[in-house]
Amino acid sequence: MSSTEAIHIVILLISSLLFSTGLSSLHPLVAHSAARHRNYTGISEFRLLNRRSLLKCPDANPYLKISVRANSSLSDDEYVTVNVSGVLSPSKSDWVAMITPSNSDVSACPLNKAQYVQTGDLSDLPLLCHYPVKAQYLRNDPDYLNCGKQECKKSNDNGTCLVATCSGSLSFHVVNFRTDIEFVLFTGGFLTPCILKRTDAISFANPKQPLYAHLNSIDSTGTSMRASWISGDGEAQQVQYGDGKSETSQVATFSQDDMCSKAIPSPAKDFGWHDPGYIHSAVLTGLQPSTSYSYKFGSDSAGWSDKIQFKTPPTGGSDELKFLAFGDMGKAPKDASVEHYIQPGSISVIDAMTEEVNSGNVDSIFHIGDISYATGFLVEWDFFLHLITPLASHVSYMTAIGNHERDYIDSGSIYGTPDSGGECGVAYETYFPMPTPAKDKPWYSIEQGSIHFTVISTEHDWTETSEQYQWMKSDMASVDRSKTPWLVFMGHRPMYTSSTGVFSVDKRFQNAVEPLLLDNKVDLALFGHCKAFPVKDQDRVDVYDHSNYSAPVQAVIGMAGFTLDGFPDNVQDWSLVRISKFGYLRGHATRNELKLEFVDSRKKAVEDSFRITK
Repeated sequence: MSSTEAIHIVILLISSLLFSTGLSSLHPLVAHSAARHRNYTGISEFRLLNRRSLLKCPDANPYLKISVRANSSLSDDEYVTVNVSGVLSPSKSDWVAMITPSNSDVSACPLNKAQYVQTGDLSDLPLLCHYPVKAQYLRNDPDYLNCGKQECKKSNDNGTCLVATCSGSLSFHVVNFRTDIEFVLFTGGFLTPCILKRTDAISFANPKQPLYAHLNSIDSTGTSMRASWISGDGEAQQVQYGDGKSETSQVATFSQDDMCSKAIPSPAKDFGWHDPGYIHSAVLTGLQPSTSYSYKFGSDSAGWSDKIQFKTPPTGGSDELKFLAFGDMGKAPKDASVEHYIQPGSISVIDAMTEEVNSGNVDSIFHIGDISYATGFLVEWDFFLHLITPLASHVSYMTAIGNHERDYIDSGSIYGTPDSGGECGVAYETYFPMPTPAKDKPWYSIEQGSIHFTVISTEHDWTETSEQYQWMKSDMASVDRSKTPWLVFMGHRPMYTSSTGVFSVDKRFQNAVEPLLLDNKVDLALFGHCKAFPVKDQDRVDVYDHSNYSAPVQAVIGMAGFTLDGFPDNVQDWSLVRISKFGYLRGHATRNELKLEFVDSRKKAVEDSFRITK
């Protein structure tokens, strides 16, 4: 969640006012949609692609071809080379899109015009009935515009070339999202596009292949772990682990009918939909805490994963925990493509954390909201799950829900905005089955090592009369500090931030929930966005002495991928440290000390640290 996202509340109110007073004849969801879209997610030419009128290409070039240099079928993770040849006059406006499923209609959809308003503007006609997964301009090939790769297509009797054409190549990173793909050649840029050529459909070698394993704890014992994975096969599969143990998977999925929508359908309900396949999960039991094991998953008919090493977290009440925490990560392309939604810092953060996990010094990971930023473009969940596999398949990967997973108009979220693109928490809860009390009640607590973690949903009702409030009150009051001396509170939206503006924080949330933190002497509050003051130790590290408790230390850690905000020159005195760099929080808890470090993922260096002592 960026600090600009909250501006959409004002725009929604203005739109509704115009409609109710007769100043606009548009539906309130339509009025000012371009401005609203800018504040939800950031606008770009590519992201408005399906709001452009599809023009007729005047090009009658008989030499033009687009082809794919790849095997006859696609592997689960590869770079596909797309070649465009026979070009008579290369243009900087020539581009190639990757489409899935391959039979999607790459033509104008005039009957669906109204359904596209949530992508941003009010052009006359949409371009595509199905949104491109990614796209690249051919000028990404440095030899394309200057015709560095020429081929003679027509010569006279003397051998003099009369017609020479140019060519270019692009590399697209593709992961196994089960459905066929094709590549479509356009000209006219993203603003005035028209179709020139398209490839044949390309299939994945095994659309049923079990992939993208991620683990999470289901209780505080450290003796059980849930493994989840994705497959195109809806039949139950197996996870084999330890010394000959095996468990059968439970299978879940969701459909377009499960997506939220209003009078104007959401992206998830329409052009952003992509079949998620089947989400398998199985609980591994009989484990020992803080112990390494191996596992693999799949079936003889669908295929098997490679063998993967993983480590269980320490049991709640034990002496030590090493964990990583962050929010707002999402994903970014591993090629030169533009995509629906890019979080530029995500790859460097994943790479740096993968090194830590591989070192064996990480027991658990907490991702507190704004998970994939798919926001109604469901194929992006596959790219995100592929990205986090080097982390989430090896240690417990715990999550909290954010606005980009849950919020949608009249869907039960406390904020009535379309930030989830119509997913309204369905995709998130299916992919990440946390140990929550029930469906659409995404709050839970868990103990690992010397910490009790209370994880809440800032997107569901947290007011004093709500079910979640009563749960928070009961959960934190029940903590046995002789067992877990540290109480850490986690949620997506912050109570405090140095960012300016009336919508930087929700004062209602602060007024309702902060007294619970004080009453229960919460040590640390982590948000995807302090009023206790530290002293410096001999190494100039801030130390908070909670033997004389006054308030929790609050840290905003939404720096794992999403575009970062700056800070104002003048801040309140409780805002002690402000860093606008991509990275993550590294935590180390013993029974007597909780040490936190902010790691700059690009430098892989500690930029700030503080300690809390008892």
